[in-house]
Amino acid sequence: MALTLVAPQPKYTDAPLIDLTDRDMRERLSDGAVRAFFNIMDAWKISDTQAMSLLGGMSNGAFYTLKKGGGKRLDEDRIRRISYLVGIFKALNILYDQDLADRWITLPNSNRIFAGKAPLDYMLRGGLPAFQTVRRLLDARRGGR
Repeated sequence: MALTLVAPQPKYTDAPLIDLTDRDMRERLSDGAVRAFFNIMDAWKISDTQAMSLLGGMSNGAFYTLKKGGGKRLDEDRIRRISYLVGIFKALNILYDQDLADRWITLPNSNRIFAGKAPLDYMLRGGLPAFQTVRRLLDARRGGR
């Protein structure tokens, strides 16, 4: 009698991939992404100038329209940036109490990645690749690596 081994299939395989190149998908995601972004900026006490930079650079007019609830369909880059920020926010709140989680991003950090500066400064200078690095660092800390 021959045994056939079948590897278990992860439950998430049926979840559709999110296609950020799809305009309708971006429109569907934008409202929640904008709300999450501004909630995180408030929690972290990030200035509007820094927030505009975290979004990849925006004019004052476009930023304040977005902040007031208008012009909500985001482009692929901005949704991706906000996604990383949400992941960073979530990881910080898993790792630390709320006070430290909200301050961590603006505190000087001795990790060699940040060279004694705040993770926020690193992300403002490094753009999307820096967002990814910070997210991976925090995810590794959550996983004990």
